[in-house]
Amino acid sequence: MTLEQRIDSDLKDAMRAKDTTKLGVLRMLKSALKYAAIEKSGAEGELNDAESIQVIRKQAKQRQDSIESFEKGGRPELAAKEKEELKILGGYLPQQLGADELSQMVRETIASIGATSKAQMGAVMKELQSRVAGRADGKTLSQEVQRQLA
Repeated sequence: MTLEQRIDSDLKDAMRAKDTTKLGVLRMLKSALKYAAIEKSGAEGELNDAESIQVIRKQAKQRQDSIESFEKGGRPELAAKEKEELKILGGYLPQQLGADELSQMVRETIASIGATSKAQMGAVMKELQSRVAGRADGKTLSQEVQRQLA
């Protein structure tokens, strides 16, 4: 079952259960996926699972940014709503790498490329992005690479 099929199935389940929060999040996600598919290859376009995960990650990032903004603005009820939506989206993302796993992967990538300074960070990040395949966000990767290249 592809990721989009799983989302469709969960959308139907949310309709049956009258779960308005999950229903709203999945409808918004389905719309974002369709928009990305159209943008990629026209009206009949389809996304593979890796591309779908990128769209979901983008939606999750938007929720995280909103949570920060609402908490700074003193709106805990809106932040709580965004956290609930983020939790739903998190169910469709691959398991995130642990700190030890990430550190080990960065170390291996640096060794395979032969990087010795921050000047080669771009090459390390490019290789690392393909190895990680969406299991860690770019900010975390960047911080770990900088730490190890320092």
